[in-house]
Amino acid sequence: MTVNTKPAYPSFPEALRVWAKIGFLSFGGPAGQIALMHKELVEDRRWISETRFLHALNYCMLLPGPEAQQLATYVGWLLHGWRGGVAAGVLFVLPGFFVILALATGYALFQQLDWVASVFFGLKAAVLAIVVEALIRVARRALKNSLSYGLATIAFLALFAFAVPFPLVVLGAGLVGYLVAKRRPDLLAGGGHKASAQAPQGSAVIDQNISEVDPSWRRALMVTGVWGGLWIAPLVPLVFLWGWDTTFAVIMTFFSQMAVVTFGGAYAVLAYVASEAVGTFGWLQPGEMLDGLALAETTPGPLVLVLSFVGYLAGFRDASGLPPIWGGVLGASLATWVTFVPCFLWIFLGAPYIERLRSNVAIAGALAAITAAVVGVIFNLALWFALHVIFDEVGRIEASIISMAWPVWSTLNWSALAMTALAAVSLFFLHWGVLRTLALSALAGVLLQLLV
Repeated sequence: MTVNTKPAYPSFPEALRVWAKIGFLSFGGPAGQIALMHKELVEDRRWISETRFLHALNYCMLLPGPEAQQLATYVGWLLHGWRGGVAAGVLFVLPGFFVILALATGYALFQQLDWVASVFFGLKAAVLAIVVEALIRVARRALKNSLSYGLATIAFLALFAFAVPFPLVVLGAGLVGYLVAKRRPDLLAGGGHKASAQAPQGSAVIDQNISEVDPSWRRALMVTGVWGGLWIAPLVPLVFLWGWDTTFAVIMTFFSQMAVVTFGGAYAVLAYVASEAVGTFGWLQPGEMLDGLALAETTPGPLVLVLSFVGYLAGFRDASGLPPIWGGVLGASLATWVTFVPCFLWIFLGAPYIERLRSNVAIAGALAAITAAVVGVIFNLALWFALHVIFDEVGRIEASIISMAWPVWSTLNWSALAMTALAAVSLFFLHWGVLRTLALSALAGVLLQLLV
């Protein structure tokens, strides 16, 4: 039934309650989080129209960082200005951060116990199945024609077989989409996010009106100064107390870099973070990144909270004179700060301009192309996870311009393969949710340890 009356404009306290609810219930990764926000904001409360919601989401998909958290920030900004954006973005992250902090502490203290190792053995298999499900879900939405399939394939091969840097893959796809859309926009029609058939067709609090905030150089400089300053502010006391060469300063600089290049969300960047955290910095042991992702899957909030887990272990294991737990808390807090503060910068800086580009066909084409390339990125991540879960040893093939991971086939772990199959049955055939599948896999891991 069509709704013709516009709902009352929400007060700031009312919006706070809704953002807190979303923050505590935002399980299931970006797809589940975006679906939750759509239901709460578009369908149930009609605070924002379908068109404006999807336009904001399209912009967030083009940004580095977690698109769901940025979408919440964007809508909060549309409703109540900068304070609404800050409230929405912070409340989206805060519950999950405290949960991951507690879980990371337990992991760092007790991971050597046999039953804990068994739990995470099961969780790794579940994470692999969850990543595969995310790949299929995104592919169905993003790949609509031969061009989008081609972009996804090229992105996968560039990352997996030729070790092309991820930002180049994303920027290249965006450039192709931009140029193609200017000449043949029909070739990219159907890409990106579509309107839901269940979306209401009546008026919303935020409908087709242009935002009242006018973009200007003065405003851009002010936003950049405030949020850029907040971004780097913790570095000053860190360098004063411990110097440039400590783990905490490295955490800040490394994860600040991640904040700039994490296009495609958590799944897209985890392989690179795992490689650097294990191989370059020695913060984690092989396989612990999968443990961290498994923990992040059990918490509300963005999946990139797995970076908080990495920061915790780095600070816990090299606390620079602090007690290990406090070192872990500081490491996790720094990683979280420099991961999410830039998200507010991208939204508050770019949103006024994006509000005036809603009908730009070339920008829409760039979005569709990047979305297609992200499918290839997630496929690369899924394959990377599969190799490290199912095989005990993974080597590399280096030949000319080719550089790719390759399993040692004799180290196939049949128990891990069986656990992955169990998680896949739970997700794909029984249609259990993420939390239920993780619980099943953890229990199965413990039972396997008791039986062997």
